[in-house]
Amino acid sequence: MTVKDAVAKRFLMLCQQRGICPNELANRAGVTPSTVYSMLDPSRQQISITTIKKLCDGLEITLGNFFSCALFDDLEQELQ
Repeated sequence: MTVKDAVAKRFLMLCQQRGICPNELANRAGVTPSTVYSMLDPSRQQISITTIKKLCDGLEITLGNFFSCALFDDLEQELQ
C-alpha cells in the first residue's frame, strides 16, 4: 500500500466512523467535493499535506491523531 492509498483509506474509515459521506467531509473542511474525490481516486498519485490538514480540521482531529494509525506503520518505500 502506498502512502496516498493509506491516507485515502484512513479518511474513508473516519467518515464511516462519523456517519458522513465525502461531500460532508468537504463541506466541513471548506474544500470542494472534487478535492475529496480526487484524494479518494486510486489513479491520482499525490495529495498535499495542506489538503490533509484541512480535512483533519474538518473532522476536528490533529495530524498526529490522523497518522496515529496502524495503516501507516508498514508502508512500502516510495521510490519515485
